[in-house]
Amino acid sequence: MPAAGLVLAAGEGRRFGGPKAPAIVDGERLVDRAVRVLREGGCDPVVVVLGAWIGDVPDAQVVVNDDWSAGMGSSLRAGLAALDADRVVVTLVDLPGMTGAAIRRFVDSPARLAQGAFDGERGHPVVIGAEHVAGVTAAAVGDRGARDYLRDHSADLTIIEIGDVAAGDDLDER
Repeated sequence: MPAAGLVLAAGEGRRFGGPKAPAIVDGERLVDRAVRVLREGGCDPVVVVLGAWIGDVPDAQVVVNDDWSAGMGSSLRAGLAALDADRVVVTLVDLPGMTGAAIRRFVDSPARLAQGAFDGERGHPVVIGAEHVAGVTAAAVGDRGARDYLRDHSADLTIIEIGDVAAGDDLDER
């Protein structure tokens, strides 16, 4: 059974100068790129959480987070609530260096709780197995997504190195 994909794309992009989801980088909207990369990596279905900007996103189910201004935690909760999946690969919309090859490592891994690493430095994506959804949902408050839950469950956490096939730098300015 493939893992579902979840793109968190609801923020207003304050430091960026506007919502990042519709921003065009290398000829492609960031939101479309994130969906494409999850699909290339084997995720199905793919859900995108929007909020500050709302628009059509081909090849994905859109969930609108009306509470987007409360922070990333509310978007993670909204996205997880929209999915009924055994495992979910969660990524952010503003990671233009993410690749399908990196996502494939998460999809192919049996890990039930995993986090990506770039030369040992942890980042996105994150894998959340169904048995962890309630705990992650409870921990996702304000601008904190799954970070606290991952820290508190480090014994169950698998770190998947992807720095050789992807870059984890996010976009904070145009």
